[in-house]
Amino acid sequence: MATASPSTPSFSASFCCKRSVFNPLTRCFPSVALTQWTRSPTHRLVISSRVNSKSSGAGGSVSPDNGDEFNLYEMPKQFGAEQSKKKGSSVFVMLPVGAVEVEGKVRRKKIMFHSLKALAASGVEGVVIEVWWGLVERDLPQVYNWQPYLELVEMAEESGLKVRAVLAFHQCGNGPEDPYWVPLPRWVLEEIDKNPDLAYCDRFGRRNKEYISLGCDTLPVLRGRSPIQAYADFMRNFRDTFRPLLGGVIAGIQVGMGPAGELRYPSCPSKKLAWAWHSRELGEFQCYDKYMLASLHACAHEVGMHEWGSGGPIGAGSLIQDPENSEFFRRNDGSWNTPYGKFFLEWYSGMLLLHGQRICMDVENIFRGIEMNKSAKVAGIHWHYGIESHPSELTAGYYNTSARDGFLPITEMFSRYRFTLCCSGFEKLDMEEKQLNPLSSPEDFLRQLLWSARICRIPVEGENSAPTWDHKSFQQVLKMRKFYSYGLKNASFSFNFVRMDKHMFEGHNWISFTRFVRQMSDDDLFRAKLEFGDDILSLMLDDANTWAAFACG
Repeated sequence: MATASPSTPSFSASFCCKRSVFNPLTRCFPSVALTQWTRSPTHRLVISSRVNSKSSGAGGSVSPDNGDEFNLYEMPKQFGAEQSKKKGSSVFVMLPVGAVEVEGKVRRKKIMFHSLKALAASGVEGVVIEVWWGLVERDLPQVYNWQPYLELVEMAEESGLKVRAVLAFHQCGNGPEDPYWVPLPRWVLEEIDKNPDLAYCDRFGRRNKEYISLGCDTLPVLRGRSPIQAYADFMRNFRDTFRPLLGGVIAGIQVGMGPAGELRYPSCPSKKLAWAWHSRELGEFQCYDKYMLASLHACAHEVGMHEWGSGGPIGAGSLIQDPENSEFFRRNDGSWNTPYGKFFLEWYSGMLLLHGQRICMDVENIFRGIEMNKSAKVAGIHWHYGIESHPSELTAGYYNTSARDGFLPITEMFSRYRFTLCCSGFEKLDMEEKQLNPLSSPEDFLRQLLWSARICRIPVEGENSAPTWDHKSFQQVLKMRKFYSYGLKNASFSFNFVRMDKHMFEGHNWISFTRFVRQMSDDDLFRAKLEFGDDILSLMLDDANTWAAFACG
């Protein structure tokens, strides 16, 4: 049942980013530091679309970038004084989703090996390998098959490449008809069939099985184990199996925390997410399974507002709707900015933070003493960034509005557990996105996220949203890297190119990609308008023609 926001609530408290006297949600999340961020003069942050929102036309869209990549932010003076010589950034390439077949075998080994050799010759640091829970622990709990991934890591080592392993606890693909379909483990799906509330649910009763609901994180719902315990057992067995390679060939791990491996709710099904920026989908709050509802009810009871605990907000729109026509998200009198709305959004985002913290704690304990990079991913949801309420971010679990920074608590959590922040969308340009959706601003979204990473001094892994080979997209990646690293004494930035496919090795694409790799690795030698000599061009064309035949489909 959805809940309406009371017109004259008897409860009033500040949940905004400024410190408040009383935050009742600290009772509901005693183990999570829901930091109320204040901004000191030494870290003064000026974000025109965040704190001093400026509208331009209907919908409150943000003005496009005027060419100055730092135009929305005021850089603290000490950052410029600390600027050090850049050492370049490493590039990793993500392998095809179907690198390992459902049967548990490496797909087209010979072709894969030659492709890895080509990548090594291009100068990339390594490859990103998705290690699927649904393949490794497919049939029975705690029965693991790591063999195909051991083979892939060995092939990468023989090719002279490092490996980043993505521990993927989510579903991949849109169904059995999808050639790259990887569901959750069979035994997990059997438990979901018995108890549908293990899957996320929206107000219409639609279930989403991409990832187990975080509402039951600590409950023994998976044949005597909780989901968090199942993830931890998987990671522990991964550590024991790959221990000799951890910190060496395996340079890092990325730990999945939600749908598509991202710390978020499945507010918009992943099969639609790639085009959500175009359709401007608001998403749906995923709080209607019995475990999430029980938590909401208990939290509402704690703050003495029982009527707030029966469900999510009404008037939150459908999957596709103008937010200005919705009771919850509209600008002037939307209930997102009422005491009820602030309570609900604090609870909803707080549950997501608690889920992330639980996994971070397990990762810290399981891999203690092993020197390697650990990262987690945040979704690049930017298609309502120009609206005060940021509806698509709110439904995904990011309490980020014109009056509240929703990403600093996440980066602070990553900093506490020494995690690297990963996010996609580094190639996206405002001037292109706004042609289809004036409310979108991928650049402003990413700048805010990167600024949060700067403040918390955490490393960043960038990603592209989709394979792209054009010059301006690669230059945009370099531009956003510069924004993050400018003036930082020990900035650590790397890039995961998504992903290797047959088009990568086509002549023009291959030349464009290898040029980008060299620009990333040596700023002094490879400038933005670098022109290769004829001899280098010839060599790269030969390489591309040679390796095109070995590309993975």
